[in-house]
Amino acid sequence: MSLVELIAQADDRALAAGGLACLDRCVPLLGGDDEVLRPLWTSLADGAVGETWGESLEQARAKLPALFEEPGEDEAVRLARMMLAAAPLDPAGAEVRAWADACSLDSLRIHRLLEVMTPDGDADDVEGRREGRTDDMSPLVAAELRRQTAVLELLAATGSGGLRQVLAVSTEGRRVLRAVVSRRARGRS
Repeated sequence: MSLVELIAQADDRALAAGGLACLDRCVPLLGGDDEVLRPLWTSLADGAVGETWGESLEQARAKLPALFEEPGEDEAVRLARMMLAAAPLDPAGAEVRAWADACSLDSLRIHRLLEVMTPDGDADDVEGRREGRTDDMSPLVAAELRRQTAVLELLAATGSGGLRQVLAVSTEGRRVLRAVVSRRARGRS
């Protein structure tokens, strides 16, 4: 099943977890530590998403410079900022579906922008990748696509009981992106 189909079939909690997982993997671009989004994960695990999600989201926004674009910042950072800024205070209904879908696309775009193995000018069609067209995909984008798919498949199979596994998938992706960001920063200096 394609990622687009998985998103279409996901319930609100799975969509919130999918969007949060994408954002969590991109936190290194915002200078956040590994724990900055932990309260949001906890609200999903507790089942009281509507009650604690909004407050936890506001706390994360206060800790991360998500809403303020800096002059000259690159596209990958801008996309990560938009993911956090667009997160709904109430992760339900059409709003969380739109956010999760946008996070999926933006996270794939971020990974494409950070890809070092693909020659400049070789555009990766991330929207087509989500629909199942995966031939000649760059390694970093392929790994992110696998993570996004794994998150939604885990939640579809196990419900909220799969959040621990989802968090592990996200943590692994965050470590990969942190290493890419670090390598990129060393290359610029």
